[in-house]
Amino acid sequence: MRKERTLSDNVFLVIKGLAMGAANKVPGVSGGIVAFVVGFYEEFIYSLQKINKKAFMLLLAGRFKSFFAYTNAKFLGLLVLGMLISYFSVSRILDYFLKKHEVFVWAIFFGLIVGSIYYIYKDFEQWTKSSTAFALFGLLVGISISFLSPATENNNLMFVFLCGIISVSGMAFPGLSGSFILMLLGNYVLLLVDAVNALYDTVTEVFAGNYSFVDNTNRLQMLKILGVFTLGSTVGMVSLSHFLSFMLKRYKEQTTAIILGFVIGSLGVVWPWKVTHYKLKSDGGFLLDSNGNKIIVNYERYLPDFNTVHTWYAIGFAILGVLVVIGLEQYGKYRTRS
Repeated sequence: MRKERTLSDNVFLVIKGLAMGAANKVPGVSGGIVAFVVGFYEEFIYSLQKINKKAFMLLLAGRFKSFFAYTNAKFLGLLVLGMLISYFSVSRILDYFLKKHEVFVWAIFFGLIVGSIYYIYKDFEQWTKSSTAFALFGLLVGISISFLSPATENNNLMFVFLCGIISVSGMAFPGLSGSFILMLLGNYVLLLVDAVNALYDTVTEVFAGNYSFVDNTNRLQMLKILGVFTLGSTVGMVSLSHFLSFMLKRYKEQTTAIILGFVIGSLGVVWPWKVTHYKLKSDGGFLLDSNGNKIIVNYERYLPDFNTVHTWYAIGFAILGVLVVIGLEQYGKYRTRS
């Protein structure tokens, strides 16, 4: 029988959702890592796979109490609430710091991933040939993805729906960054910046009694794109959860090993010291997509200069990231004991 959650548990769940939403926004970071480290990954996956035919039958029959209990809807709802709040608050703050202090932001997320590697690795009591092979496979996939070049933006609604399905990999598979995959597909700025900002502006205007957005063709198109993307994300998450639920029940050791490989492979994406290269026009200017954003070609990674204070500040932020993971782990143990 599931333990009844207290008010503090519910608040903490919203905070977990905030953390997942913020992690999902940063290319190279996986919201699933937050779920894994904080200790609710399996409950998250098992709850999602309860969104099935039986759940819809309960809903259609008007058995709402049974539906909420069967799907663990309160747990999922509080997480989603946290993610939504994050997209309109924490993620916008992250956008600011990525522009002003990019190296420090990447450094703290690099530290968070290093700490996550320790967290996942310590649960392996004994490595087998099978788990080692799966970890190496995950590592190769993670490294390969981190060195792919981004495509160009595509606002075709069928492609946007596909992006939604693929993007949720970051929550389902810790170590695979949904936002980075969106960047590779060319639609990161369109879906996680422009479309989200369009929704934020629309909600703000509506609360102010301003409904002029209905005459704004570009705004309506952005809202349509966000709606299709959200639908694709929902379909993808429910589908992936059924697959992962099966894998965690039957092949937990191998599944955890491949997750560990993905996480290690993702370190190349969040390496703090890198230069972003953009597509250039023949006149030397930057080539822009349909929304006026510069098109990324690739990243050039380099070793930092250890003689500068800036580098040591960044290393300090990376260490802080590791300490945050360790602190979350200790807090999780404390809450379990109490």
